[in-house]
Amino acid sequence: MKQWIIYYIQSCLPCQQYNISRSKKPGRLQPIPPPEGPFQLIGMDDCGPFKQTPRGNQYVLCLTDYFTRWVVAAAVPDCSAQTTAEALFNEFICKYGVPAVILSDQGTHFHNQLMEAMSKLLGYNHIYSTTYHPQSNGMIERFNATFVPQIAKLQDKENNNWDEFLLPVVFAYNTGTHSTTNYSPFQLLFGREPRLPTDGKLSSFTFCKPNDYYEQIKKSMKLIHTHACENMVRKQHQYKTQCDKRRPDTHYAINDRVLIRRHGMKNKLEPKH
Repeated sequence: MKQWIIYYIQSCLPCQQYNISRSKKPGRLQPIPPPEGPFQLIGMDDCGPFKQTPRGNQYVLCLTDYFTRWVVAAAVPDCSAQTTAEALFNEFICKYGVPAVILSDQGTHFHNQLMEAMSKLLGYNHIYSTTYHPQSNGMIERFNATFVPQIAKLQDKENNNWDEFLLPVVFAYNTGTHSTTNYSPFQLLFGREPRLPTDGKLSSFTFCKPNDYYEQIKKSMKLIHTHACENMVRKQHQYKTQCDKRRPDTHYAINDRVLIRRHGMKNKLEPKH
């Protein structure tokens, strides 16, 4: 009888429309499986607009590799399709090669004929995240939340020179140890740690054969990539376990009636859904 009463109250339409929901939003975390290697899957997003600098920059085009977490960021004057295509080609493809897949949102600067023609010409697959759901491309969104406060703290507000600090901030991110992989993006990409101003004298190595260095770095790259992939899978499992706690896993069928949240209500007595 108690279960029937609970069901009866929960199925009350006015209660569902007017009551404030205290529970977590339905839906479980769906981690993206780690790619097989560097530059297999790239996340792309525009951040801005910021205050226009003397160089004319107002936006930042960010690209993140889903395997190494390597970040490329380019300050651009606008977020048009032509500017985006030029920055993608010059700042990423000409330096690191053509990725297998690029993931972005469905903004007009990404979803257009120019970008579609570019993907066919260069030979990569351009996929898009769900509309109004930035979590689909969460890695690049997380980096945006990291670098914006950094350049905001470093910039000279009078001269508005935030774009001068963009590359140093990105370099600091790429050379720092990532919490998910336990390696720095620099090491996963190049097979070695970068030489920094705080480092001491360089170590010397002696190789008997010309290809000894190649064999050594190939073994090191395979080892750290394997460890990084294991760390990513383990961390994703931890994140999913934590996120899914007390979160309903709702499934819908075609023609099910659902309630949709109403935004911009002016009258507090109006239904919320």
